[in-house]
Amino acid sequence: MRTRIKICGITCLEDAQFAVHCGVDALGFMFFEESKRFIDVESARDICQAMPPCLTKVGVFVNASKEQVHHAQQTCGLDTLQFHGEEGPDWCRQFDAKTMKAFRVGDAETLESLDDYDVNAWLVDSYQPGERGGTGHSFQWNLLSAIRPYRKPLFLAGGLTPDNIQKAIREVQPFGVDVSSGVELAPGRKCPDKVASFVRKVQQA
Repeated sequence: MRTRIKICGITCLEDAQFAVHCGVDALGFMFFEESKRFIDVESARDICQAMPPCLTKVGVFVNASKEQVHHAQQTCGLDTLQFHGEEGPDWCRQFDAKTMKAFRVGDAETLESLDDYDVNAWLVDSYQPGERGGTGHSFQWNLLSAIRPYRKPLFLAGGLTPDNIQKAIREVQPFGVDVSSGVELAPGRKCPDKVASFVRKVQQA
């Protein structure tokens, strides 16, 4: 099965267009003001409107209000809502779009709550105190063996790079992979060479 590719932390049209040209399946927009990759709703809207209809547009939220999520969803035409904070199961199921819940994996105990969430997909990321994605750190992928076979589409994130992505896919066998800092020149700006290499290696895995 083909591994889906999501590039997160998009902040400009140039990076979005290049990623699409390389063949990614989804782009993520960080609507969390404390993030180094924050983008405001209006700027994200302009990028989303220039994207092909086949691309999945993902809004990333961290403990946002329902009103903030709805505003971004409607303004940008988001296809998927990704919740990367302490949002509970009931909170996540109140939206009419597809939803993805992110779990910051520090130990096996973190994975025990995955089934509590009635979402369309899970995303597993590394746990770094005070950080919400884009940490550049991976976690012990073997922890995921406790929840296989996966009962929902699983996206792997956390410290992925062109150098380790094929090993990650072999070990985890995720539905999709999510990369941000691993293909950057600086926070919020992607490196074309790294993006192209990452996509190529996923496709070859």
